[in-house]
Amino acid sequence: MKIRTIVILFLFLSVYVKAQRADAELSNIHYTWQIINGFYVDSVDKQMISREAIVSMLKKLDPHSVFIPSEEVQESKAQLDGNFEGVGVEFVIMNDTLTVVNAIIGGPSEKVGITAGDRIVSIDGQNVASVGLKNSDVFKYLRGDKGTVVELTILRRGEKNLLHFKVKRDKIPIHSIDAAYMLTPKTGYIKISRFSLTTYDEFSTELKKLKKSKAQNLILDLRGNGGGYMQAALDIADDFLDGNKMMLYTQGNLSPLQLYNSTNGGLWEQGRLIILIDESSASASEIVSGAVQDYDRGIIMGRRSFGKGLVQRIFPLPDKSEVRLTTAKYYTPSGRCIQKPYSDDSKEYRNEIKTRYEHGEFTNPDSIQLNSDQQYKTKVNNRNVYGGGGIMPDVFVPLDTSMITNFYRNLISSGVYNQFMMTYLDNNRSLFTAKYKNFEQFNTQFNVDEDFFNLLLIEAQNKDIETEMEEVDVSKPFIKLLMKSYIARNLWSSNEYFQIMNTTFPIIQQAVDLIENKADYELVLK
Repeated sequence: MKIRTIVILFLFLSVYVKAQRADAELSNIHYTWQIINGFYVDSVDKQMISREAIVSMLKKLDPHSVFIPSEEVQESKAQLDGNFEGVGVEFVIMNDTLTVVNAIIGGPSEKVGITAGDRIVSIDGQNVASVGLKNSDVFKYLRGDKGTVVELTILRRGEKNLLHFKVKRDKIPIHSIDAAYMLTPKTGYIKISRFSLTTYDEFSTELKKLKKSKAQNLILDLRGNGGGYMQAALDIADDFLDGNKMMLYTQGNLSPLQLYNSTNGGLWEQGRLIILIDESSASASEIVSGAVQDYDRGIIMGRRSFGKGLVQRIFPLPDKSEVRLTTAKYYTPSGRCIQKPYSDDSKEYRNEIKTRYEHGEFTNPDSIQLNSDQQYKTKVNNRNVYGGGGIMPDVFVPLDTSMITNFYRNLISSGVYNQFMMTYLDNNRSLFTAKYKNFEQFNTQFNVDEDFFNLLLIEAQNKDIETEMEEVDVSKPFIKLLMKSYIARNLWSSNEYFQIMNTTFPIIQQAVDLIENKADYELVLK
């Protein structure tokens, strides 16, 4: 009895001492705040120093625990929720003029007749042309609560007078499926750009369409997908796996073990599957890839993924700002933690991808350094897989830079390409819409000829872009395809853009060749 009493007393004292230490540390922070506000020589921006204090604390934890200012919370939330409230236009600020790139189909602007190419010159009577408008200003003007009205004055090519529209704001979807179509009569393709609240609904809708089109194989493109909601990733992984399989588990120092199991009746439990990843595929993308790879359910193809295996929880603060805090790590079914190493040097962590490139990992699989201490086995075929630094693909595909020259980089980074294409399409939109009734007709009949390309080249020279003809010739085929894709996206959607661009990416053709050859496909998974 005495021993038990002593143990209880010891535990109580331990908790008390820890609490006293925590109170002392908190008191130091609070006391310093009072000293600054009571004695500092100059006036103090209290909001600024409080934010800096929070940011500094979070920096010492991990690279993904962050502070989100109140003015950025809504934008961050909209990306994850998959919608926002506004007028429903995609825009670009070109020559200091707010120009509509696309009026979202079914959105408020499209309903009242606003079209691509329209220039918004005033919003609610306030001039916004040639005033140094920024993207953040446009969001402030055009986004707002559902049901509120904004008045837009528009300059439209071919119209003598300004046009006036009253647009009632509404919920605007942010689609996370960039493209979904049949690559071949047997193979369907879906590209997901992010994992939001609406992603699984979008995915299941598109997958059902592909199945109706008799798709026997599926290529899921997660290249460049930085992640998002964990649940959206689990829902998609569940469609690939049969019932009662542990797809993921999470655990942290103060977060208990949490298991996530698959259910029966997935939409794609049988057909062949290839998932494309690269160095920008992170978080939720790695959940899907890891679960599929660990159960030998499909082939992972491309380059090693980013390596983010941390779970964030959002904590709201009194001023409506938020702290996004890492609370656990996630682990694939085989037990792998995908998170790559990190310290309090966030710059080194962010530059890790650049380091991979410099070491030749993007072009040579032998340059990849595998962590032998974190070797695991897949659940079905007992293949070796590795943790501690992203998902290693089953089939490596090097980065294709054969057509990327300094001329191409300067043309894109300078903004000359985008401005030229926007102006050209604005001047010739009616010609395209009159000649091409649908995308299929456009895709088969239209190609960028030398005269069209030379117009771009002349514009580049006028803007002092260095045009070494040897480099121009190397990049020309790719740029021509990019020009055609740009027109398709503006006349139709990103789906048509990728239908054109995917014809030039070697990884797409390699994936098709592999998935449509049963023997080769099964050999990879052995």
